[in-house]
Amino acid sequence: MRSLIKLSLRIFICLIIVSCSGEKEADKYKIGFSQAMTTDNWRKEMNKSMRVEASMHPDLELEIKDAGNHIAKQITQIDDFIQEKVDVLIVSPIQSIPITPVIEKAMNAGIPVIVIDRKIEGRNFTAYVGANNIEIGRNAAKYIISHSENEATIIEITGQEGSSPAHERSIGFKNTLDSVPELQITYSIKGDWEKASIKDRLSSLLDTVKTPDYIFCHNDRMAMGAWEVARSKSLEDDIKIIGVDGLFGPNGGIQMVKDGLLDATLLYPTGGAEAIKMASDLIQGENINKYNILRTVVIDSVNVDIMQNQFDKMNQQQNDIEQQQAVIDEQIETYNSQSALIRIMIVLLLLLLFLTGWSIYLVVRIKKSKRELEINNKKIIVQRNQIENFAEKLKVSNESKINFFTALSHEFKTPLTLITSSIESIADRPNKELKGISHETNLIINNSRRLLRLINELLDFRKLENGTYNIKPVKTRIVPFLKNIVDDFRSEAVKRSVKLNFCPGNEDMEVYIDRDMMDKVFFNILSNAFKFTPKNGNILVAVNESENEVSIIFKDSGIGIPKEEFKRIFDPYMQGSNNLKPSSGLGLFISKQFVELHEGSISVSSHQGAEFKISIPKGKAHFKDVDVSEIETDFQSSTSYKLPETIPAEEPGNVALDKNAETVLIIEDNTDLSYVLKKKLSTDYHVYLSDGTDGIEKALEIIPDVIICDLNLPTKNGFEICGELKSDLRTSHIPTIILTALDDKESRLKALKAGADTYITKPFNYEILRESLKSALYNREKLRYYYTNRIDEVKDEHFENAEQNFLKDLNAFIDENLRDPDFSVEELAGKLNISRVQLYRKVKALLGISISEYISAQRLNKARNLLQQSDMNISEIAYEVGYSSPGYFSTSFKNKYGISPKQLKS
Repeated sequence: MRSLIKLSLRIFICLIIVSCSGEKEADKYKIGFSQAMTTDNWRKEMNKSMRVEASMHPDLELEIKDAGNHIAKQITQIDDFIQEKVDVLIVSPIQSIPITPVIEKAMNAGIPVIVIDRKIEGRNFTAYVGANNIEIGRNAAKYIISHSENEATIIEITGQEGSSPAHERSIGFKNTLDSVPELQITYSIKGDWEKASIKDRLSSLLDTVKTPDYIFCHNDRMAMGAWEVARSKSLEDDIKIIGVDGLFGPNGGIQMVKDGLLDATLLYPTGGAEAIKMASDLIQGENINKYNILRTVVIDSVNVDIMQNQFDKMNQQQNDIEQQQAVIDEQIETYNSQSALIRIMIVLLLLLLFLTGWSIYLVVRIKKSKRELEINNKKIIVQRNQIENFAEKLKVSNESKINFFTALSHEFKTPLTLITSSIESIADRPNKELKGISHETNLIINNSRRLLRLINELLDFRKLENGTYNIKPVKTRIVPFLKNIVDDFRSEAVKRSVKLNFCPGNEDMEVYIDRDMMDKVFFNILSNAFKFTPKNGNILVAVNESENEVSIIFKDSGIGIPKEEFKRIFDPYMQGSNNLKPSSGLGLFISKQFVELHEGSISVSSHQGAEFKISIPKGKAHFKDVDVSEIETDFQSSTSYKLPETIPAEEPGNVALDKNAETVLIIEDNTDLSYVLKKKLSTDYHVYLSDGTDGIEKALEIIPDVIICDLNLPTKNGFEICGELKSDLRTSHIPTIILTALDDKESRLKALKAGADTYITKPFNYEILRESLKSALYNREKLRYYYTNRIDEVKDEHFENAEQNFLKDLNAFIDENLRDPDFSVEELAGKLNISRVQLYRKVKALLGISISEYISAQRLNKARNLLQQSDMNISEIAYEVGYSSPGYFSTSFKNKYGISPKQLKS
């Protein structure tokens, strides 16, 4: 027992140590930078740009050492970096010659060396970054030449002796001025880059010589010193001073030019950010140029404002980057602390689990008598959990399969309806010639094929589930094979006004495929493209060949697939959330399985439509333990998609019907079913069709007597259409018959709540539909009789439906304006917020008379009451009910009731 306690304590201590040590920090690459000095703003700006750029590379660690302008110290610092074995060494030499040996030592140690700003002797370094100092000297000379009209005297103030920038700037400056004899460098003063080093000598020189026209200083600090000397002698307006560096900031060269202290300054980029980028490229193993010359520019009064604005923006961006980096560092620190806390919690949790297990172990040992019971209890709990998990999985599986078979049954019902309806049509004409039934027979053939495809799809799915599908690859020229399938869809493309393009590529490319499988794959994807591509859309089929595979691309301009459903679109039973059309949800799953049996891949993307890409490997090496046929034989597709050979020239029309015959609006997206229903109903009714996209609009335009509506429609479903029409004053009176494949109680109840009058499921008997139409029209006729015979009572009743409310409002508006002889139908329609035509059609449907006749009936009805119950004379009554002429009133009254007002009054 004591040894067990000791072991537990040791494990606990080890876990604490591991948790506190944290995760091993990711490998970082170290960059060492030996800076010549940091006494000036230019060097500080170089350091700052390096730190900002290094912060953009999380795998880089930058260390800057300041040599303080001491050569021996810089050599020592470089030696330290060599001992540390930094990954990249960056050096800004104080002087060229003394630094060269130690840089060569670093190169011999295998450390890449980037020389920045100043050069060394020889070429034994990896890369150089800096401006062309000879070019800076030339640009300064060119500036003086361009701004000097005649002769001019010049004083040159150079940098520290022995530094490469000072030497090269002097060479460029002198060589350029030598080409213009009128311009001479009269004196030269050697400085050490600081203004204090030249002020006394320049002051003494200006006291003894003629005032020069120009002073060219090798940096802005010495140029500032020259200006201060010139101002002390009141010569600041007579001498034009040119500097080098062009730093941004209150003490920089750009501000000096803007304030008029310097005539110009030459931009001398620090190159700090560029050096860090090169170091990163070297670490990543990329090739870089040996000499990387930074661009320079002359800054004078012409462009100083532009340059300052650019630097303002750059500085702001740099500050934003630094702030963002600080926030990131803070978040990383928080993350690290939280990670450490989580690790400690995990250790404590593990310890707790360990102690819990230990406690259980002690309890088991102490209570041996209960051990068997506890073991049995644990087994029971495990078994119960397994049973619950299995039950849950079984429930999910059953629900998926139920949904699948429900969707599949819906797919079967529409073609079954068309088949049974066509057979009934043929049966009704047994003794007639068969010329008029070619469309019905073709419908039977086409929908029989459709049912066969659905059944085959179900059988393929079953085989794939059982793993019994055997692949039979055959050497095949893919382009002719695919072209035959595409050609089967040409007539469908014409029918739907869809542009079908086929880009075959190399017609001789060969692959090994199971033709029956790939025929089903290509057919399925093409049929989906046609299913979801709107009228006047585009479908593209393209074949591309690469070294190792052949790719077939199917692209359409349809509704596309939501991005979040890309990964699940190939799952069994899966249907897109934007797919309102019924389907089994197996086609794409089977297609993916077939492609993968060929060791290929299928992918989908969606942008203004859907794009499927199928990739099939070339050759036959990927088929293992499979017999491959090298003989290419003719292939007959099992998924033919040809349309009926006989297509009616035009839709059946409403021929030889009375103009007062009832109108029927059919809202159905299946064109074959719409055609059949219209053909059957056109002998008795005026029939109008809608594919569902404009169902509500057509109902409002036509105001039909009856509406037949499907549930599964492309935009709004039948529940929504029925609900909107029943809640609209203009269409609330129209009987609605729901025609659908859904046969469940919930759908029926939902349809009734939406206001449907009749619910008929597919497949249906045409006689049932016809009798349902007659019944709906008969019920409306009874309602019309009720209203027309109780006009006096309508306005006083307790109203319970939309039609009674409409009549209540109609009677109220008519009664309010009965005395106005100019009260028109247009005014009444405006008060009811509907059009004149819609008002006419609704009143005609409800009451069987026109709105004008109804207004006249109301006037005469009130006149009869006044004649019987009031003391008003006939003329007063005529004006009271809106007649402008008592004579016309008397004529109308006698025509209506068969007796004159005078006779009724007496």
